[in-house]
Amino acid sequence: MEELFCQDCSSHFIRLRPSVKEVLVTKHFSRDMKDQKERENIIANIADNKHLDFTELHKFEENLDGIMIFRAKNNSHHIVYCIYEGKLIFLRMIKNFDEYRKFLDDKKEIKRMIESLNLERFKLQSS
Repeated sequence: MEELFCQDCSSHFIRLRPSVKEVLVTKHFSRDMKDQKERENIIANIADNKHLDFTELHKFEENLDGIMIFRAKNNSHHIVYCIYEGKLIFLRMIKNFDEYRKFLDDKKEIKRMIESLNLERFKLQSS
């Protein structure tokens, strides 16, 4: 496996990324980002550490009982995702910073989203 290099990535993401075996997307994320092609492109770029479309990538937000939460920023969109039990899970795409902070503060909602995953599954591309 190639060693990951990611300029400005948190050490948490670099350490956890090799353990990711599956990429999942919540219904919330799919509703937030309705364009499937754009959604798939963003997911692939985040999973592959491609900085082209992002002003921030893999910004570590917090460890919520083993759920490592990260953010990417693309234009004015905040893409919230986590790594948990070998899965890269895309939680939300939020346009407004205040709504983004409010979402992060609602820890019960984040846990509920992960516990009741009703997801689309994406296959990771091996490099």
